[in-house]
Amino acid sequence: MTVTTVADAAAQVMRADPRFAVEDAVIGGVRFRVFANAPGNLREMLRESASRHDGGDFVVYRDERWSYADFIRDTNRVARLLTDELGVRPGDRVAIAMRNYPELLLLMMAVASAGAVVVFVNAWWTAEELAYALDDCGAGLVFADGPRHERIAGFAAARGVRLVGVRDGEAGAAWCFSELLGRRAEASWPDAAIAPDADFAVMYSSGSTGRPKGVVLTHRGAISAVYSWLMGGEMARLLQDASLGLPGGDAPKPPVVLIATPLFHVTATHPLWLQSIPLGARNVLLRKWDAEEAVRVIQREQVSRFVGVPTQSADLMLAARRLSAEMPSLEYLGAGGAKRPPPQVAELAAAFPRSVIASGWGMTETNALGLTLSGPDYLARPGAAGRLLPPLQDMKIVDDDGAAVPNGTVGELVVKSPANMRGYLNDPEATAAVLWDGWLFTGDLATLDDDGFVTIVDRKKNIIIRGGENIACLDVEAAIHRHADVIEAGVFAVPDGRLGEAVGAAVQLHDGAALDAAALRDFLAGHIAPFKIPEHIWFLDRPLPRGATDKLDRRRLRADCLAAALDPNR
Repeated sequence: MTVTTVADAAAQVMRADPRFAVEDAVIGGVRFRVFANAPGNLREMLRESASRHDGGDFVVYRDERWSYADFIRDTNRVARLLTDELGVRPGDRVAIAMRNYPELLLLMMAVASAGAVVVFVNAWWTAEELAYALDDCGAGLVFADGPRHERIAGFAAARGVRLVGVRDGEAGAAWCFSELLGRRAEASWPDAAIAPDADFAVMYSSGSTGRPKGVVLTHRGAISAVYSWLMGGEMARLLQDASLGLPGGDAPKPPVVLIATPLFHVTATHPLWLQSIPLGARNVLLRKWDAEEAVRVIQREQVSRFVGVPTQSADLMLAARRLSAEMPSLEYLGAGGAKRPPPQVAELAAAFPRSVIASGWGMTETNALGLTLSGPDYLARPGAAGRLLPPLQDMKIVDDDGAAVPNGTVGELVVKSPANMRGYLNDPEATAAVLWDGWLFTGDLATLDDDGFVTIVDRKKNIIIRGGENIACLDVEAAIHRHADVIEAGVFAVPDGRLGEAVGAAVQLHDGAALDAAALRDFLAGHIAPFKIPEHIWFLDRPLPRGATDKLDRRRLRADCLAAALDPNR
C-alpha cells in the first residue's frame, strides 16, 4: 500500500503496531481516545524501556555518564530514599528547584515512580516567588541546588519545609542529597500503586491573571503526549519525509539529544527527556544556555537532535559561524515555547543543510502535545504553527460563543485530548474558565486553512513570551505598583530581534517623584525574576489610556510607546 497522506500513515501505523492501537476511555466523566496498550504510568514506561535499552550512555553531563542500567539503579535508590528515609507517600508533592543537573532527572523519575507528585519550580524565581509556589502546592520537601537553596533557606523553617541541598547546595546544608543517597544500597522497583490518571506533576505556568498557576498533569497525560510523538516518527518513516517531526526512511538508531532548555519547562521535560526513555536516546545536559558551549558539545557527543526556544536556534547558528564549526551529526533542529520569526526558518535551513528544521506548538496545559510542522512544509509556511498530531487529539477554531468558525476565519484555538491537564491547582474557577467537557480553550487566536495547517495570529491573554518564557503582564504590573512613587503602570510586549518579545512598561508617577528606570529595576529585582523586569520603560506625565469600561487600553498604550511619541528612559 502506497502511503501519501497523514491520515493514511496514521491508519497504517495503528493497524500494524500494537503500541499505537486506540480505544475509548472515560476520564473524569468525559470520553477520550486513548492508547490501548501504552504503559499505565511513567514508572511502567521506564521499567518497560529498561529491558530494551541497556547498553551505552543514557545521561551525560560534562564528564559524568550514566548507562540506562545505572540510571535505573539510581532512580530506584532515590525512590527508596524518598519513601524509607524521608517518609514520602503516594500523592505527596515533592518540589525540585535547580538548574539542568542529572539529579533533577533522577528525582523526577524517582518521585513519579514512588507515586508522589513532582513539583517543578522556575529556577529563575526570586525567594518571594519561590515562597508563593511552595505555599500554593503544599510541598513539604524540596530538593535545591546552591542558589535556590540559599533563597529557600530563609523561609523554609517557618513553613515547615524540609530542604535538601543538591550539588553546590550541599555546602552547609542540614540535609545533603549525596549523603542521604549514600545510605541506600541497590534497590528494587517501588511497589506503590499508580493509576493511569493519578497526578504526575505540577508545573507552574504564567497566566494572564498575575500569579503563576500550578498546572496539574497526570501520568496518562504525559504518556499520551510521548506516544503521540513516537507514532509521529513511525508515520514520518512511512511517508519518507520529516513532516511529522522525525526524519523519515529506515528505522534510525537512537538519537543523541541535547537538553539545553530549562527542565522546569515542558519543552525540555516532555518531547526531549520523557520521549527519550522509550527511544533509548542518549541525553546530554547543559546546565545553562551557552551557544558556543552547545556547539562544542554537539560536536563532541555527536548530538543528532536539538529542540529549544527560537532564540537558542538563532544563537546556535551565530555561534557556529563565529567558530567556523560544522555539526554534521545534527539531524533535527526544532523549536518550542514560542514562534520563530518567519525569516529565521530559511536562514536555519541554509545554515544547517543536513538538518530538518522544525517547530511545534503545545502548552504546559497539554503536556506539550499539539501541533507540529517541519521540513518542506515549514519552509513553505514559515509563519504557521503546524498541523494537529494524530491520533488522540481533536481541534477546532471557535468564536466567543464557542461555535466553530469557517476555515480562514480568526477564532480561539481549542483542543481536546487525554494529554490535557487535569486542572489548575487550587483554582477551580480558572480551571472552569478554560476546560469545558474535555476541551481546552488555549487563549490563542488562530486560523485553519483547507490543508489542516493552523496559523496563530494573536493572543487573547495578556502574555509576553520572552525567549520562550511566559510572562504575565499583570504579574509585572503588580510588582511595579508596589513602589510608593508609582500611580499606575501598564506592561506590554516589545518586539525583540533575539528574544522574540521583550518586556515594556509605561509608568505614571506621583507628582514630584524622582524615580528613574535604573532605580525601578533595582526595586523590582527583589520581587520578580530577572527575566520579567522590563527592558524598556516609559515614564508618562498623564494617566494611562483606558477604554469605555475603564479597563487599561493596553493596545493603544503599546502603540503610543512604540511609535516613539514618548522617549523611553532606559
